[in-house]
Amino acid sequence: MAAALTLGQRTRGRTTPNPNVGCILVDAEGRVAGRGWTQPGGRPHAEAMALTQAGERARGGTAYVTLEPCAHVSPRGPACADLLVAAGVARVVVAIGDPDPRTDGVGLARLRAAGIDVVVGPGAEDARRSMAGFLTRRALGRPFVTLKLALSLDGAVSLSDGRSQWITGPVARAHGHLERSRHEAILVGRGTAEIDRPKLNVRLAGLGDHSPARVVLSADCAAMPGFVMLPGVEALGELPGDHVLVEGGAATAAAFLRADVVDRLLLYRAPILIGHGRTLPDIGLTDLTQAHGRWRLHDARSLGSDRLEVYERAR
Repeated sequence: MAAALTLGQRTRGRTTPNPNVGCILVDAEGRVAGRGWTQPGGRPHAEAMALTQAGERARGGTAYVTLEPCAHVSPRGPACADLLVAAGVARVVVAIGDPDPRTDGVGLARLRAAGIDVVVGPGAEDARRSMAGFLTRRALGRPFVTLKLALSLDGAVSLSDGRSQWITGPVARAHGHLERSRHEAILVGRGTAEIDRPKLNVRLAGLGDHSPARVVLSADCAAMPGFVMLPGVEALGELPGDHVLVEGGAATAAAFLRADVVDRLLLYRAPILIGHGRTLPDIGLTDLTQAHGRWRLHDARSLGSDRLEVYERAR
């Protein structure tokens, strides 16, 4: 299942409206026969890709799938549950169920009705994290929001005049570009767009075509060429795609935190002191007890001279 989850990550942020699923097919002798992951645009599905690769070796084997195989027939392709039945697999291991009402429980029931042994649950926590965009859209009607903050040691996100290029070093910035490649949209405030003139694209070799749509948060919505305009955080659900990366500045970050729609924090901490720089404004807390227990540390690592901490919202 861990291998299937890794495959599913290959196209995170590029499979909307479908989830980024991974699938590993093991033949009856226990050898890997097929690998698949949801392709850009949502088709082919991971199971279809793995079954095509495995061919007859799928018969009597086991499929490890990160999400319940779909049960509905689409103009874009057959149901994956039907494909697995037709291929003659003996066992299907699924990380989590599919909340799509067209499939929810139906895919698993169809497999079991065909005499296939079905196991649900291995890798569930990692699968929910991997497909958080798809799951958040279904549960909350909005994309999964990651807030990126580059901070100095004294907590500043920019100089006092709003300039923030560059707080972190080249390794941390490269990691930030990798994160951009995994999102359908990247969002900044109008002030950042006008002061920094950021390109907001992916500048990593081989990933240039993975650049997300550029969004500006602006109450007046006065058009800016090349940008999608978002009138307010409350309109977040109107954005296309399942993953939004918010890159600031301070006022925009605070607006998303105040609305409690941030699901993940990327804190890049640089070993510098700015002094009299801009920090986060009011995020809506009235008591320190409200601040505790909101965030769980998921990952921490060094990126060159900088430090990355990844937090997940505890809900």
